[in-house]
Amino acid sequence: MTAEAPRVVLVGMAGAGKTTVGRTLAIELGWPHADLDEVVTAAAGATVSEIWANGGEMAFRALERDALRSVLGRPGPMVLSAGGGVVTDAGNRSLLRQTQVVVWLRATDATLSDRLGGGEGRPLLSGGDPTGAVARLSAERNGWYEEVADVVVDVDGLEPAAVVAAVGRAVRQAGAGSVPEAGSGSAPGGGSL
Repeated sequence: MTAEAPRVVLVGMAGAGKTTVGRTLAIELGWPHADLDEVVTAAAGATVSEIWANGGEMAFRALERDALRSVLGRPGPMVLSAGGGVVTDAGNRSLLRQTQVVVWLRATDATLSDRLGGGEGRPLLSGGDPTGAVARLSAERNGWYEEVADVVVDVDGLEPAAVVAAVGRAVRQAGAGSVPEAGSGSAPGGGSL
């Protein structure tokens, strides 16, 4: 992270709360927010499910890789909610490690499964066993999340405002002194992660 352009990138499994926390944190910091999945779908003119149906995971990951480079190339501070699978690409992991303060929003498989339900709209959770898919994906990805993360925030049992406050504290403790105080407990969008 550079002093001129502080960046907070949230990583973690689907259901960890990256988008909810990212949007709220960005509002509190007065910074722009980007959601990587939204950037991908806007660029493709298609939903995630449509991209997967037409080109599979490989097509989606190529679009995701391009979107990550594009978003991180923007000037100024930002909060980025990265897609859950962004860490599966070695080049993405390298980029995240080089230039960002990365926060892993970590949740147990039970929390993720509860939040994701039947996995509607999430191609990797389709197939009749979303709970098993969550466990398999967590096992595959947790090491990569750990590899890129500067800080880890455990989100189980926390409301969004508490996660936002924990992320702000963790980022400052990681040496990102240019990140202003956030999370007074009155965060907007106080729904469930």
